[in-house]
Amino acid sequence: MLRPFQILLILLFGHLSLIASENRSAGARPLGLSNAFVSISDPWSTFHNQATLASLKTFSGGVFYESKFLVDELSLAAGTINLPALRGIVGFSFYQIGQGSYKESKIGLAYSKQLSENLNAALQFDYFINRFPENDKAFGFPTFEIGLAYHTTEELTLGIHLFNPVKNGFKTYSGKEEMPIILRLGGHYEFSDRVLLSAEIQKDSYKNALVKTGIEFLPLENLAIRFGVSGRPLQYTAGIGYIFGKFTTDIAFSYHGNLGFSPSVSMHFNY
Repeated sequence: MLRPFQILLILLFGHLSLIASENRSAGARPLGLSNAFVSISDPWSTFHNQATLASLKTFSGGVFYESKFLVDELSLAAGTINLPALRGIVGFSFYQIGQGSYKESKIGLAYSKQLSENLNAALQFDYFINRFPENDKAFGFPTFEIGLAYHTTEELTLGIHLFNPVKNGFKTYSGKEEMPIILRLGGHYEFSDRVLLSAEIQKDSYKNALVKTGIEFLPLENLAIRFGVSGRPLQYTAGIGYIFGKFTTDIAFSYHGNLGFSPSVSMHFNY
């Protein structure tokens, strides 16, 4: 169970969002860029904007682990598999956060397709399952998310993503707990094969707009260094990635001024 001091910090500085129902992100590369990832094509796009999956055109997958503030009970494990099918890309994703009597899980099934030379679109169906200590059984509900990605030029790509537009949520003994509607809008610019700059705005139906920015450098062909800033409140991220053949390993760290560091690691492949 969470230790009393850790619970107090989360309640005071986490604004309850760390233990309340929400749509979690995954992937150490996105995290290193402060999750300013709505327009970037990557195996972890199943957690950000499924429309960008159509640009992969290959079989891919990965696993991810994050230790939120180094608290075991808030650790997040996730995975994704994406494969060419039905004239597009079909993606499967899942995550679980928590242990014992507190668990949050999500399963997603996505379909992404290139509609034209510059435009991709996607639809993902989700099912959430939550178990809390005060309940004797788990609660679940379905919802969906949609996304678009548009390549304006070879260097600039824009993305838009909408999660849970029907504002569905859990029906518990105490009433309905609605998940937020989340709109993400942004883009990234590739100055060269070695430098990428990304930015996006995220608007949650229950929170103020959140601005996220990230930059990625490749000092060597197979080595990436990343930094990100988001806020408010301000949070800083950094990460590093190494490519060896068809496999990539990424490590990232995020920092909260009151709660401390959250390390994460992911591995993915592209065939």
